[in-house]
Amino acid sequence: MAKIPPHATRVFKGVIFDIYQWQQQMFNGTTATFEMAKRPATTIVIPVEGGKVYYSRQEQPGKKPFMGLFGGRVEEGEDPLEAAKRELMEEAGMESTDWAELFTHHYTGKIDWPVYYYIARNVRQSGAQQLDGGEKIAVESCPVDEFLSTIATHPDFIEAELKAKLLSSFNSAAAAQIKGQLA
Repeated sequence: MAKIPPHATRVFKGVIFDIYQWQQQMFNGTTATFEMAKRPATTIVIPVEGGKVYYSRQEQPGKKPFMGLFGGRVEEGEDPLEAAKRELMEEAGMESTDWAELFTHHYTGKIDWPVYYYIARNVRQSGAQQLDGGEKIAVESCPVDEFLSTIATHPDFIEAELKAKLLSSFNSAAAAQIKGQLA
């Protein structure tokens, strides 16, 4: 998990990304400038109900159309679960009272960016989508097994961390656990 040291200095503040730099002691006694990007945490929601998984077909400016789940940035001071609930309502018009954290992915390397994956069980439609001006989102659903095979085979599905967990030959227990939680 990438961590920015407390003595680092923010040298750039962007809309999404901030860049931090610090002096790092090297093994040979010299110092070098290290840097790392930081971005707000993200939430991803897998809504399920009655043996079906809901997912999205999306269009965003500057990107080719893609399939994905529902989610987005955690706002300043917002709890990741509250952000997940907000994003599910905004992007799908759905609510749930049965939530579980599936896993959290922490990027390694030069970015500090946690991504929280949640399952929202027993979802129900409770309002209209409240999309940002740069979002076109169609809500679709399919049975759990079909959803899992879509993740495993479709190149347009963008949830790389979830796909990696399900497809990893080293992690068949994780794939079975995810399927068990979705069913």
